[in-house]
Order: sequence, then structure tokens, then C-alpha cells
Amino acid sequence: MYIITLVGNSTLLCVIKAESSLHVPMFLFLSMLAVIDLVMSTSITPNMLGIFWFRSTAISLDACLTQMYFVHAFSVMESGVLVAMAFDRYVAICNPLRYLSILTSPVVAAIGFAAWLRAVVFMSPLTFHIRHLPFCGPAVVAHSYCEHMAVLKLACGDTAFCNTYSLSISTYVGGFDSLLIALSYVLILRAVLSLSFSEARKKAFSTCGSHLCVMALFYIPGLLSMYMERYCQELPPHVQVLLADLYLLIPPAFNPLIYGIKTKQIRDGALRVISRRRL
Repeated sequence: MYIITLVGNSTLLCVIKAESSLHVPMFLFLSMLAVIDLVMSTSITPNMLGIFWFRSTAISLDACLTQMYFVHAFSVMESGVLVAMAFDRYVAICNPLRYLSILTSPVVAAIGFAAWLRAVVFMSPLTFHIRHLPFCGPAVVAHSYCEHMAVLKLACGDTAFCNTYSLSISTYVGGFDSLLIALSYVLILRAVLSLSFSEARKKAFSTCGSHLCVMALFYIPGLLSMYMERYCQELPPHVQVLLADLYLLIPPAFNPLIYGIKTKQIRDGALRVISRRRL
């Protein structure tokens, strides 16, 4: 899955960069998503493979907190970019004549910056507070990476602020962003249902359905992992570990397929790039 993630997202970035016809808002957002997926996967998978293959289970506190920061900050960023992509599709389908006038290059850049800034603002206080907590006893994180709720369980000090803050931020990001995405797709489907061509409706339903499935794989396991880690202490450890890994490993591998290869412009762009290189 990691190889698929690396190859798929790197290929998307190369095709979008090389093909000038793809320098439009839809594919600029897709480029942001590909970069985020590469960073998010690389933050955990090499270390996870080291655990499986070489029993390399030791990690310093600073490295653990750095990994935790990157994983969760880029998760928040990915959520913001998914909202932007849903908004992009809404404008393209419901206001096609105003598409390029609404989503200008400065607007796309501002949306990307806002997604980055929100992630930094949300994750920095949590990481700073955890760094200054005392840790005692056998510091064994019961996960395949430094999941922040699992790290908090190792602290000896008062973790009430961190627990409340992390749950609040996760609920806000997961709930609010998924609500905005759902609203965008409801408006898109309403516009699609008014089309007179059944083939167009079928294609739109297929596209929206695949997008929503990948988004569900990102949001549902992520929120379930957070709440179960906090409130379901009797849950088998392997279930918690699998849930925490699921939303970080599967969407980055599937996003290039769902948003890229299934898109005709990407396929055509890739063929043009390959043809030019052959010539």
C-alpha cells in the first residue's frame, strides 16, 4: 500500500506539473492532496515497517512528538483540502460559467494557506502541552505510531486539558468538515438530478459515490479511533490499532485512483506526457 501511495501520488504530481492544461483549480487542489498524502504516509509507514521487519520499536520522545505532530496536522490539512475539493466540484457543476472567476489562482492559494494555517494552529498547543507533561514508568505506546491519545496515557501529570482539547478539535474538524462536504454533494446531486440525460446522471452518481466512499474511509475510522481510545478501554488493542491505521493508510493509496486515474483529463494528460517523452 505504501508503494501504491508513493507511485500513485508522485505520478499525479508529475503529470499535473508537466501538463499545462491541468493547471486549473480542480487539479491544483488534487496536487495539494497528493503532497499531504505523501507526507502523512511517510510519517508513519517507514517506522511501521521497521517495527514489523526489524523489531525496531524504540523511539525518542522528541521523535515521537514530531511524528505525532506531522500525522495529526496533515490529517487536519487533508480534511480542509477535501472540503475545498467538494466546494470546487460544486462551483464547477452548479456555476460552470463563473467557475474560473470564482476560483482564481489567489483564491486557490488562500484556501491552501488557510488549510495549512488551521492545522498548525490546532495542533501546536496540543503538542506543546504534551511535551511539557512528565512521563514515568514503562513508556510503551500501544500503537504502530505515536497516536496522541495513546501517548497521553503514558503521562503522569494532569492530562484533562489535552484530552478535552484533542477530542474537541477532532469532533470539530471531523464533524464540521464532513457536514460541509455532505452539503456540497447534496447540492451537486440536486443539480445532477435535473439533467435530462440518464447517462450523465449515472456517471455523476458513480463519481460522487466513489468520492464519498473514500471520504468515509478517512473520517469514520479516524473519529471512531479517537473516541474508542478515550472511552472504550475494554476494546481489544488490535481493533484500536487497526482503526487508527486504517484512515492513514487506505485513503492515501486510493485517492490517486479515485480522483486521478478515473478522471479523463488526468488520463489524457498522462498519455500526452508519455508521448512527448517518447518523441
